[in-house]
Amino acid sequence: MRSIRTRVRTPRTGSPIALAVPALIGVGFLLMPLIGILARTSWGELGANLTSPDTTQALRLSLEVSFWALGVSLLLGVPLAWVLARVDFPGKALVRSLVLLPMVLPPTVGGVALLLGFGRRGVLGPWLENTFGITLPFHTSGAVVAATFVAMPFLVISLEGTLAGLRPRYEETAASLGASPVRVFFTVTLPMVAPGLAAGAALTWARALGEFGATITFAGNLPGATQTLPLQVYLLLQDSPTAATSVSLLLLVIAMAVLVALRGRWTGGTSARSGKAVRPADDTDDTDRPLPGFGPADTTAGGAPGADGTGPNAGSKSPAPQERWPLHAVVTGFNELTLDAEPGTTIAVVGPNGAGKTTLLRALLGLTPRARAELRLGDIDVSPLPPHRRGVAWVPQDGALFPHLSALTNTAYGLRSRRVPRAEARREAGQWLDRLGVGHLAARKPSQLSGGQAQRVALARALAARPRLLLLDEPLAALDQTTRAHVRHTLRTHLSGFAGVCLIVTHDPVEAVSLADRVLVLDDGRTLQDAPPTEVTLHPRSPWVARMLGRNAWTGTGSADGLTLTGGGRLVVADGLDEGVRALAIIAPEAVSVHRDRPSGSPRNVWPGTVREITSAGSRLRVLITSAEAPDLVAEITPQAALELGLADGVPVWTSVKATEITLVEV
Repeated sequence: MRSIRTRVRTPRTGSPIALAVPALIGVGFLLMPLIGILARTSWGELGANLTSPDTTQALRLSLEVSFWALGVSLLLGVPLAWVLARVDFPGKALVRSLVLLPMVLPPTVGGVALLLGFGRRGVLGPWLENTFGITLPFHTSGAVVAATFVAMPFLVISLEGTLAGLRPRYEETAASLGASPVRVFFTVTLPMVAPGLAAGAALTWARALGEFGATITFAGNLPGATQTLPLQVYLLLQDSPTAATSVSLLLLVIAMAVLVALRGRWTGGTSARSGKAVRPADDTDDTDRPLPGFGPADTTAGGAPGADGTGPNAGSKSPAPQERWPLHAVVTGFNELTLDAEPGTTIAVVGPNGAGKTTLLRALLGLTPRARAELRLGDIDVSPLPPHRRGVAWVPQDGALFPHLSALTNTAYGLRSRRVPRAEARREAGQWLDRLGVGHLAARKPSQLSGGQAQRVALARALAARPRLLLLDEPLAALDQTTRAHVRHTLRTHLSGFAGVCLIVTHDPVEAVSLADRVLVLDDGRTLQDAPPTEVTLHPRSPWVARMLGRNAWTGTGSADGLTLTGGGRLVVADGLDEGVRALAIIAPEAVSVHRDRPSGSPRNVWPGTVREITSAGSRLRVLITSAEAPDLVAEITPQAALELGLADGVPVWTSVKATEITLVEV
């Protein structure tokens, strides 16, 4: 029997006639003048009209004026757009209104305003003439000023929208790699907003080329000096309408060519965004590629050479001892904590959303007003220093690789920011990429890297920058389990030889235990616990951390025979607390027994409940059970036990926990 395929059509919302008809009329209204020009153009005389001496002179002057106006607009408009997009200051709305004003002001009114401002009897005109001998009215420079006045707003508005769409993390990451604000602007910001800048520039040039009203009012209509092509059209209409139509057609073609080339980008379509990392067809994420071996001499970081003389300081016969950077930080504001750590220490920062983890990192970077860090690295107090001079490298969650640079130039960025010669920076960057197993990808752009590869490049870039403090904000969160294991191994290897302190924000208990020497638990910006991973694992002081570790955590107050639970109910424990002491009861899921009937025997904590969810946890199942007599409880059982009990969502059960299986932690 032949299989029958049914094509499913996606339903489309029909256009209401009440809207479609006026829309079509509007299109016709805009199209009719263009049709008029095309219909009335004398095609046989077109060549002669466009090559006449007056027309070619006006065209040459129009191109000169429009390109000068574009140059002035770029010189003044790009910084103005950046200020409007990036800086908050009093009167910002007024400044933006001033930028928009020439777009809504009648051109002749704009010309009058220019005349009163820059004319020989204007506010600034006499000073310009007496001091510099500059007279703008009735001069080509006056035509440039008029064209710039009406055209520059198109550049500013277009570029401001693009800059607003560019997420600041790229610029912040560049600053953490040692790039000054000016270097960040020219090497990161401008390249990433280049499409929006090009669109705004093209639109600005087209508007300057077609400027008429402000030019004739302010600069006059002098042949060879201020008589641009639009003004030539105005004169031709009086003497030779056919020639005026031909020149108008030329301006129309130029304007349409610019708009077609832009394809709407100036309205915001070129907002700079980092493209999604697209895995190439032949990419296997290198999960089957073994990472290079790391001997004791090759686990250096921050600039120490390898044993083979190929490290960052290769070429010196007797390498100097590597500097060490202990950490001392006092953080105030939203976060209130003191942090001390010796070189080589890795601290995992954990806590619920909103606990202040990322705020802590940004405070250490000097990038947030929410918190301030008095930060000392070694003997240097870096608190008063701007982010690019602190020696604090940051790897955000998505890596924030600069999309316009290759993996090699990304990795060399921090070194180049510190004025390391190009050849040396590229050589050292290549060595770091090799160490992290992605050296063969040096020529690829970030969009050509998989998630694991991009994360390794981001780590290589941070380590190659020779930081004194390394901050990693969930660096492995976006990776699959296999890739995460490889990157975790690579990271652990390099952190073991790092000469400073590393802070890793994570929600993964495996990362916290395997990578960190200490675990810093935050809640509401305060330190709940700061201890080795084993201590935090055995005695978590936060319900969130206990649940992150896969344990049940109930809060309560000590009583004679156990714990009075915060949400109601009682818990009997083997070792009680003093009356009124607040504590956290930790119950391992494997210590929870599940029954279909009320159990009898030794358990002293027994509750009825209902199965709400069953999930897989490796070779075992985790069963979420809700009860009216106790908080939610997670039990861990084998699939065989679940089958024998007939467990499914909504099935009533009984749970029990022995008093000896409960650990109490004072909080």
